[in-house]
Amino acid sequence: MSLKNVSKYMSLILRHKPDAIGITLDEHGWANVDELIAGIAKDNEFNMAILEEIVKTDEKQRYSFNEDRTLIRANQGHSILVDVELEEKEPPEFLWHGTGEKYVAAIDQQGLIPKSRLYVHLSKDEETAVKVGTRHGKPVLYRVEAKQMYEDGYQFYLSANGVWLTKEVPVKYLVKGELT
Repeated sequence: MSLKNVSKYMSLILRHKPDAIGITLDEHGWANVDELIAGIAKDNEFNMAILEEIVKTDEKQRYSFNEDRTLIRANQGHSILVDVELEEKEPPEFLWHGTGEKYVAAIDQQGLIPKSRLYVHLSKDEETAVKVGTRHGKPVLYRVEAKQMYEDGYQFYLSANGVWLTKEVPVKYLVKGELT
C-alpha cells in the first residue's frame, strides 16, 4: 500500500472507525501509537518511521502527536463524538467554503450543516476553499460572513492545522461567489 493510501486508511481509523483495527480513542480523540501501529501493520507494512513520515509530510496537517509521541489523533473531521479540545476564537471578517456544484441547491436552502461530521469546515482563503470544492466536482465558492455570525452569537474554533470550524452556517450568512 502506498504512503498516501496508508494515510487515508489512518484517517479513516482516527476520524471515523477506530474499531476497524480494534483500537479505541479516548474522549479527546487520542489513540495509543503502539496500538495504531500494531493494528495497521497486521495487513500493511507500517511502523513508527512510516507513521512519523505521514504526520510530517501530510499537506493538510491532519494529525498531531502528544509531547512524548505515545498518542496520536486527527486534528478535526471526526464523525465520532470526541472533544479535540478546540479553543474558541474570533474569526476574521470573512471565511470561505468550497463545495461541488451538486450540493449548491441544498446549501442555498438549508445553509452549511456538518452532515456526518461534528463541524462545518471553513477555509481562511479563497484558494484553499476552491481546492476543497474541486474534490467534489466542479467547484462552487461561498463567502461566509464570519465576523457577523460571531457577533450574533455563533462560536468558531480554529483547529491545529488552520481549519476554521463552526456548528452550522445559516443561509443569511452565505454569499455565493462566482469562479472565473
